[in-house]
Amino acid sequence: MDMNTIEAVVRTEDPAEWRDGDAWLAGGTVLFSYGSFAFGREPLRRLLDLGAAGWPAVTVTDSGVELAATCTVAEMYALPESDALGEWAAAWPALDLVRPCCDSFVASFKVWNMSTVGGNLCTSLPAGPMISLCAALDAEATVLGPGGARRTVPVTEFVTGDGKNCLAPGELLRGLHLPASALAARVAFRRLSLSNMGRSGVLLIGRLDAGGTLVLTVTAATKRPVQLRFPAPTGDAQSGASTSAAALVEALDAAIPTELYHDDIHGLPAWRKDMTYRLAEEIRAELEAPAGVPPARVSGDFWPPRRTSPLRNIQQRNTQHPASSQVSPQQEGA
Repeated sequence: MDMNTIEAVVRTEDPAEWRDGDAWLAGGTVLFSYGSFAFGREPLRRLLDLGAAGWPAVTVTDSGVELAATCTVAEMYALPESDALGEWAAAWPALDLVRPCCDSFVASFKVWNMSTVGGNLCTSLPAGPMISLCAALDAEATVLGPGGARRTVPVTEFVTGDGKNCLAPGELLRGLHLPASALAARVAFRRLSLSNMGRSGVLLIGRLDAGGTLVLTVTAATKRPVQLRFPAPTGDAQSGASTSAAALVEALDAAIPTELYHDDIHGLPAWRKDMTYRLAEEIRAELEAPAGVPPARVSGDFWPPRRTSPLRNIQQRNTQHPASSQVSPQQEGA
C-alpha cells in the first residue's frame, strides 16, 4: 500500500463533499493496492470513507433484493441461506448463482470480509464476478451525485470497458436492485480459467425466464458485459429454452466483434472467443432440457452449486495440512 499523499480521511456518504483529488473508500481491497495514483497522474489527497454509512447490506422485499454498495462478498455469500429470504428462498432459484459468483473471486476469507459488491462494480474489471452476477440478473444500479442528483443505470450499461464505467466525477454507487422476475428464473453458470482456481477468463450465465425468454450474459471474456435475449415463440409454452444452436452462434457473431474480446495474461482473445461459444452452447443445452434434468456437460468449475464453497474447503484443508495443495478435477478452472 503506497498512499503517502493522503491528507485526510473523511467519513461521509454525501457526494456534495467530493472534490478533485478524492476517492470513495468502501472495502479498500483494490484502492489500497492501486495506491495514490489509482486514477491517473494526479495523486489522491483525501479518502471519503463509507464505513459509517450504515446502509443495510441486504434487504429482501416482494420486488426483489436490494444490495447496498457496501455489502461485502461474505455477506453476499450468506444470502442464499439467510432467514431474511423467508418464503422467497424456494421461489427464487436464481439465488443458486450467488455462491458460484462469490467463489469466482478465488480470494481468501480476509478479502471476502472486506471487499464489497459496489467496489467490484466500480473497479469494472472484465473478470469482476459481482458484475457477472448483477448483469445476468438484470440488476439496476442506483447512482448518487452532487446536488441531490439520483439516477438508475442497468448494470449491463454501468460497466463500459476494461476498468471503465459510467460514473462521473463525484458520483457514488449507492446500491443495486435484483428484480424478483429475474430471481425466479432457471439459471445456468459456466466459468473457465487458464489455471486451477485462476482469474476468470470466460464467465457466462444463462437465464430462462417464466415466459420462455432465454437470456445469455457474457462476461470476463469481453471488455464489458454483453447480453443476448432470445424470445420464446409466440403462443408456445415452453418448459425449456427453444433457441437453436445455429441461432445462438449467429447471435454471438453479431453481438460480439473480435475487438471486444479481452486480451491479457489470463487469456488470448481467440481462446476467449472459442470458449464463449462452447460455454454458450452448454448453457443453451442445459436450459433447453426440462427443469430438474442435470446438464450433460459442465466445463469449468463451481457448477452445479455446492452447499459449501469449494474455495473455502481448499483454504481450510491447506491451513490444516500446508503440504497438501492439490485441487480436485471438479475444481479445475480449465
